[in-house]
Amino acid sequence: MTNPVTPRAMESGYGGKRRWVIVGLLSLGMIIAYVSRTNISVVLAIPSFIKSFNLSDTGRGMVNSAFFWAYAALQIPAGWVVDRYGVKIPYALSFVFWCMVSAGTAFAHSVTQLVTLRVLLGVAESIVAPASYRWIRCHFIETERGLAVGLYMTGTKIGPAIALPLAAWATMQYGWRPMFLLLGLGGAVWLVPWLLLVKTDDPQTASLVTKEVGEAPVSFGRVMLSPVTWGTVIATFCYMYFVYFCMTWMPAYFVEQRHLSLSKMGSYSFFSFGGMAIVAALAGWAADLMIGRGGNPVTVRKWFTLAGFAIACTELIGAQSSSVSTALVFAVVSLSGLGLATANYWALTQTLVPAASIGRISGVQNCAASLAGIVAPIVTGWLKQETGSYEAPMRAIWFVLALGALSYLLLMREKYAPWASAAEPGSSGGR
Repeated sequence: MTNPVTPRAMESGYGGKRRWVIVGLLSLGMIIAYVSRTNISVVLAIPSFIKSFNLSDTGRGMVNSAFFWAYAALQIPAGWVVDRYGVKIPYALSFVFWCMVSAGTAFAHSVTQLVTLRVLLGVAESIVAPASYRWIRCHFIETERGLAVGLYMTGTKIGPAIALPLAAWATMQYGWRPMFLLLGLGGAVWLVPWLLLVKTDDPQTASLVTKEVGEAPVSFGRVMLSPVTWGTVIATFCYMYFVYFCMTWMPAYFVEQRHLSLSKMGSYSFFSFGGMAIVAALAGWAADLMIGRGGNPVTVRKWFTLAGFAIACTELIGAQSSSVSTALVFAVVSLSGLGLATANYWALTQTLVPAASIGRISGVQNCAASLAGIVAPIVTGWLKQETGSYEAPMRAIWFVLALGALSYLLLMREKYAPWASAAEPGSSGGR
């Protein structure tokens, strides 16, 4: 027995179509966020940029990871902010800040300035995921949530899919400084529809949901001690380790190991992340359909997630091949296949966690994702510098993905949900 939310509990002044428009707006906001956080990886593959900042491979890894230092640390506080104050205003203020900081990268003249700006960008964007997941949790029922999360999560894939070729094109046309200025300020137009469409009633919505479905009050401490929370943390770290490798080091891998031009690198990055976005939306919709026909939400979403992890492991086949074509095919297939997990592993968290805690738990989950953003670039840079090739970093990806799949098998079970004993003392779910 899962923790459903009834349609009436979702009524908070939004019509059916308007909810989906706002999901699209949340996805667009995430696209803009990912453009700002991934465009740095393009210039870190340019020899003249590397030379001008005197960067080693380890130094490149540090610059790639700097965004996530503050971003990871602030995920739980950001979740508390949206649980306490709602989504609309905190998100809008943060959005203005990150557009300014992203554009300000154009004026960096030292590694210290570059790193500082990346840290500030992490501060500004820390609100995005907790706010978005909280809004979806409070406005969509279980049989709609996979598609809603899937559509939102396409932004996390379309963002880098667009950012890498767009940043490469803008850099080749105008230089890297104008590229940061253009991409940083261009996204600010998003604020207009956001301020017009989104209401400020979110803090009351979670209380309405909790009351209507009869959720027993669950302390945040109890939620944090649940095996579900720790399974989520481990698996999210493992999922995002691979994703952040692809965002931060895959452009350099394509250029240095497979000898692609900057424009071809952008094209293959586009197909990899674009394929992931399409698969994510379709997988979320398919899981919703199966659940609507009587499938257990925990079981359905968990097996979609495990299938995604399994396909992602095929990256190692491409990495070990001497054929450039084979390597590129598996680079696209592995990341696209991971899209089976994208919507479903986030939706599974929303199924197993009480509504009143979803902002903070989304913050915890995104903190784990952000830690992967710190670790993956640094470990990859260190392994490459120590071994002189990308073989060791690719093997590390396989190990991490296997660990994530194991955590889903053992810990993401209905009987471990933090609300299970309070709401359903006789439950023996364990699926």
